[in-house]
Amino acid sequence: MNEVNKTLYIPLYGKAFVSKKGLFLKDEAAEKIWDKEGFALKGKAKSKYLAYYMGIRALVFDNWVKQKIAESKDTAIIHIGCGLDSRVLRINASNHMWYDVDFPQVIEERKKHYSENASYKMIGADVRENWLTSVNESKNAIVIMEGVSMYLTPQELINLTQSFSEHFEHVSILMDCYSNFAAKMSKYKNPVNNVGVTRLYGIDSPKQLEKGQLNFVKEHTMIPQEYIGELKGFEKHIFAKLYAGSISKKLYRLLEYEK
Repeated sequence: MNEVNKTLYIPLYGKAFVSKKGLFLKDEAAEKIWDKEGFALKGKAKSKYLAYYMGIRALVFDNWVKQKIAESKDTAIIHIGCGLDSRVLRINASNHMWYDVDFPQVIEERKKHYSENASYKMIGADVRENWLTSVNESKNAIVIMEGVSMYLTPQELINLTQSFSEHFEHVSILMDCYSNFAAKMSKYKNPVNNVGVTRLYGIDSPKQLEKGQLNFVKEHTMIPQEYIGELKGFEKHIFAKLYAGSISKKLYRLLEYEK
């Protein structure tokens, strides 16, 4: 795998780690896949605090998707940059068509662990190219972009979000984004450096992606206080400082858009 593809092992490790500890979310698939295929992480990439963060981030996205599913009918769910994530299993969405999308090499690896069925498909594609023609079952979509936007230039990100706006009559998108400062600093201080990634991108204003009929809805809390409360003692204090303090909020944001 290339450097960007290798980053999938960081959230996989995090979810397996917290699942084994009984924190935040239960992810038996992550545990099983990590035990079998785990990449040799090093440095910040294997930090327990980063693992806690990955577990909470996954849960925040899960809960948002569940809410949107409860409000929606005839809606496709599209998980961009799915890696080896088991969100399709964690969320009961059998009445909706679900698409997991990632680079062809990643999907090839993913198919060793997951099987397609009538309501679940995997698409191997570079999302910067024309691939949405494969999604035609629904006029509406829920789009998950977890840990993806920072690998796309601002224009590539605009092109991608606009493609959803043009393809669907209604679309809801949730994505995490770096600020420009965070992207610049990531060249030196980011866990993805440990798998060879040195170039990341950010946006400073959510309005940057408001093109055509796509509108910014709101900014979500990345690390809800109730999840921090599952940690104890010194770990709780350190984690809150690292991932829920005022500095972290200026570096990393969780944004929702809608058409």
